[in-house]
Amino acid sequence: MTPRPEHPARLVGDDDRETAVQRLREAYAKGHISHEEMDERLDQVLSARTRGDLATPLAALPDEEAGATSTIGAATGRIKRRGAWRVPRSLKVESAFGNVDLDLSKAIIEHPVVDIELRVGTGRAKITVPRDAIVETEGLHTGLKDARYTPRHPARPGGPKIRITGSMGFGRLKIRHSRR
Repeated sequence: MTPRPEHPARLVGDDDRETAVQRLREAYAKGHISHEEMDERLDQVLSARTRGDLATPLAALPDEEAGATSTIGAATGRIKRRGAWRVPRSLKVESAFGNVDLDLSKAIIEHPVVDIELRVGTGRAKITVPRDAIVETEGLHTGLKDARYTPRHPARPGGPKIRITGSMGFGRLKIRHSRR
């Protein structure tokens, strides 16, 4: 019988592999890595069992998004991100009259630090972070309601640091750690 992995939430899924392969193809197409290096890194990606195993083949790739901020915005309605989505290094979320729901628990987080800037007028915001994430909210300004977050000691070192800044108008921000 095969032993059960220690941390099943950290296992690599098909979406994780596809994203990693795409990044390697882009780096090769732009001349950042040689053909031999791409073959070696592809072998590492395809044999990776955990998300930590993906860090090595992706480590030295240039990040085209470094320094740039990705923006998600809506005047009304809901902003929702779930599943295996790629989290940029810096994310700005703007919502005038809607709710924000960001679930980072299954997201592909390639950066040790992720900055999330919230600009929410009315409506609530809910952010679910990975179990081992460290969350900082010092740069967040709230209007009528305080943010709801109970810091958790990381289950193991090396989790991503999520820095949340910006402003919440009349809504409430709720931050929680995933259970897996």
